[in-house]
Amino acid sequence: QVQLVESGGGSVQSGGSLTLSCAVSGDTSSIYALGWFRQAPGKGREGIAAIDPDGRTSYGDSVKGRFTISRDNAKKTLSLQMNRLKPEDTAMYYCAADSGHLRPLYFVNSASFEFRGQGTQVTVSS
Repeated sequence: QVQLVESGGGSVQSGGSLTLSCAVSGDTSSIYALGWFRQAPGKGREGIAAIDPDGRTSYGDSVKGRFTISRDNAKKTLSLQMNRLKPEDTAMYYCAADSGHLRPLYFVNSASFEFRGQGTQVTVSS
């Protein structure tokens, strides 16, 4: 099993920044892709960003140019730097992992991963 624990969520004003972190533990040897997706109340999942072991990334159109995903394979951590936040970014954010050797774009488009954390809330006020 793989465990993912997010941290760093909170409340921020429009235009502000937040950094989300995720600690990955357990049977991590099979993990290939890591990523983030979010879900706002009454809405479906939205893929935010994904990254493969070699650092290749993909982003959702709504966050491209504002968010940056990074991973530290040695420390088994994943981060999401979020800049120029907007009220529409308000959602529960989930760290996720998958063993499939697929391009990061697949995970952004599908927002589907084998494992996910419990989520961390991000609230952006106008």
